[in-house]
Amino acid sequence: MAPLTGLPPASSKFLIVRDPAAPPPGLAGAVAAIGNFDGVHRGHAAVIARAKVLAASLGAPCAALTFEPHPADFFKGIGTIFRLTPFEAKAKALQRLEIDGMLVFTFDKALASLPAEAFVADVLVGRAGVRGVVAGYDFHFGAGRSGSPEFLQRAGTRYGFAVAIVGRVPAEAGGEEPASSTAARAALEAGNVARAARLLGHPYSIMGKVIRGDARGRTLGFPTANLLPDPSCRLRHGVYAVRVLAQGRMYDGVASYGRRPTFGAGQALLEAYLFGFAGDLYGETAEIFFIDWIREEEKFASAGALIAQMERDEEKASAILKGAVQ
Repeated sequence: MAPLTGLPPASSKFLIVRDPAAPPPGLAGAVAAIGNFDGVHRGHAAVIARAKVLAASLGAPCAALTFEPHPADFFKGIGTIFRLTPFEAKAKALQRLEIDGMLVFTFDKALASLPAEAFVADVLVGRAGVRGVVAGYDFHFGAGRSGSPEFLQRAGTRYGFAVAIVGRVPAEAGGEEPASSTAARAALEAGNVARAARLLGHPYSIMGKVIRGDARGRTLGFPTANLLPDPSCRLRHGVYAVRVLAQGRMYDGVASYGRRPTFGAGQALLEAYLFGFAGDLYGETAEIFFIDWIREEEKFASAGALIAQMERDEEKASAILKGAVQ
């Protein structure tokens, strides 16, 4: 599992450009790593790493070229796919890979209907102005997914930009299964966040603004930072050992994701109790990294029974986190 300490700081030079009509300042002539990048898993990281090497050799910026909404949501409706990294989380994960920015193209009917040749000519060359493109071995593009990695290589020769294709990256060292967002989603839906972290190459996280809840955790002696995950989130409801990045510092903690059945079912909410934190996070952005599963969500007969279980959860989370990679 990738360590959580020493995360690269946010860079003011990271550019996010949406739907450029022409090559944008700062990212014009970039080497573009291209894909959906949901989850920014091991395979995605390998594509980015190869793009950085190519960009350095050409003296060019390095950017991720990606699409919003996710094509599956465009074709089948918003919420079709469990987004591992909604837009802001994807941007943060890509920024941590220390590239120069993102080129974000709206995936709509016009883009979906572009033939592969027109996608290269209009989007990659005309609007992005790429000097190089790096993609995964299974990347397809254009209407009907007619553009293949081989097509992209031939197009690069015709239009004068470099192309590199990254081969299959295993999900786990020595394994046969390729890194994939699909496998990570399945692990998270089962609550197996430790497996998801191995598949992704880093712990799964949920990032968002801390909102005001009903303050029940405070009255129970466990004040929590509350986040509303993306509506597409299908993480299994339950209690987890977590680490929380807030106010520039990483805290160990325990988090519950679910509907709080002891007090009546409500909207699914993520509530994190940060060990050793005293302060106010309302309105601030926090990121909660899921390290391991503790137990299922339960309905307790009384507040006292819930408090006793929360104390046991805290002890178990502390023990798990002491043995986890820092």
